[in-house]
Parts: sequence; C-alpha cells; structure tokens
Amino acid sequence: MSKVIAEKIDAVLPQTQCGLCGYKGCMPYAEALAKDQAEINLCPPGGVSGLMKIAELLKKDAAPFIAEMEKKAKPRSVAVIREEECIGCTKCIQACPVDAILGASKQMHTVILDECTGCELCIAPCPVDCIEMLEITDDTTERADHYRSRYRARETRLKKKISSAHSDSDLKNEKKDYIKAALLRAKAKQT
Repeated sequence: MSKVIAEKIDAVLPQTQCGLCGYKGCMPYAEALAKDQAEINLCPPGGVSGLMKIAELLKKDAAPFIAEMEKKAKPRSVAVIREEECIGCTKCIQACPVDAILGASKQMHTVILDECTGCELCIAPCPVDCIEMLEITDDTTERADHYRSRYRARETRLKKKISSAHSDSDLKNEKKDYIKAALLRAKAKQT
C-alpha cells in the first residue's frame, strides 16, 4: 500500500533529484512521505503547487506551510558552464543525476539545457567555479516524467557499470587462479 502511495507522490514531485528535501532523490522523499516519516513542505523546487499536490494526496493540511514555501520555493533554473573557464575535470558530469552534462576528461564540458533539472548538484564539486544557474520560465512539472526516466536510466547505467567492474575483477581473479594452478602443475611435473 505504501509503495503505491509513494509512486503517486513521486508522480507529483518535480524530479529535480536535488536532495534539498534531505533525501537522496524524489523517490526516497516520496517513500518517507508515504510512511509518514517526512513533512510535506520539504520540496522547494515543487513550490506551493507541489506542496498542495502532496497535501491533497496525503489528506493533510497545507495551510501551515504555505507562507514558508512561498519564501523558500525555487524558481526553475538550469546550469550553464562558462566553457572558457572549464578545465575538464569531469566532476560535474559525475554529480549530475540525469546525465545532462557532456564532456570528457581535460576537455570542455557543456550542459544540455533541455535535460538539466536545475538541481545545482554540479556547482559544489566544480573546482574552478565555472558553473552558474540561470533562471528560466519553463515549467518543471511538464518535464517531470522525462527527468524521472533520465534519472532511472542513469541509475541503471551506474549499476551495470558497478556490476561489470565486479565481473571484471572476478574474471581477473579466475585468470590468476588458473595461472597459479598451471604453474603448480608444471612445477609438479618437473619434480
């Protein structure tokens, strides 16, 4: 039951995956809300409209939180990299929860503006402070499903990468064991 409620809550969240709510992403916040372990007013990117949608789903009173949310609501924004200052460290790429940043090591990076959720997670790791946020008028809620699918695709890719790394490590260990066994057999034949 709580999983169904969490999915309904997640469906009304803006999918910025910013962590401003104190959770690792929108779904963990939705799950905490569904279990009544979080307040309904923790999503600044959702603003007052997001607060109202969450309150309606959970049958809670949003009134005590509206004034506070009006103050802390975050307008829609996107990250922009001042490319001439970028040193190509890839730290912003690693931080982006939706793979909205393109670039390679020691090469200039750029943000795919249509994919950027405005989470600001790329700003802190940038060692040269070449990323800024630009406010835009685009409505995040219209793109929430797209952002969710990009976030899930990135999570899947990272899990495969970790699984592949473990497989590569296992394969290397198997090769080492095979070589050790072959050397022992060869040594046994010599004696």
